[in-house]
Amino acid sequence: MIQYTLKCADGHTFDSWFQSGAAYDKLAAAGMVACAVCGSSKVSKSIMAPRVRAARDAAPEPTQPAPSGPLSAPASPAEQALAELRRKVEQNSDYVGLNFATEARAMHDGDAPERAIYGEANIEEARGLIEDGIPVMPLPFRPGRKNN
Repeated sequence: MIQYTLKCADGHTFDSWFQSGAAYDKLAAAGMVACAVCGSSKVSKSIMAPRVRAARDAAPEPTQPAPSGPLSAPASPAEQALAELRRKVEQNSDYVGLNFATEARAMHDGDAPERAIYGEANIEEARGLIEDGIPVMPLPFRPGRKNN
């Protein structure tokens, strides 16, 4: 197992464990490593100091102080606002997953009852919805994924 300090494109840093360096590379290339704060998959390894263990008969390393709050708690006002937005969206909308474009189009055409939904769509699907006058907007987080 290896622990990396990671950093997303928005500057959030967090630690995560991987089976090996190659496992991290494979997961990152597939877009499966996401920021623990904002959910962005634009993540890279950050500069970090290696952990070198002293000889077995040496005194144990001093432990670091525990964080002041849970690691999953938003740290800044912007992160708190984003967390609140996510909570409201998830609480007041139906998650339709990869069927978002189909569901949005069905509601627009009157084939499905109107309701608040959120989900995932690729660029082509989103562009098609917008070109057809179907009101959609991107979310500032990755829907359907729980924070690491």
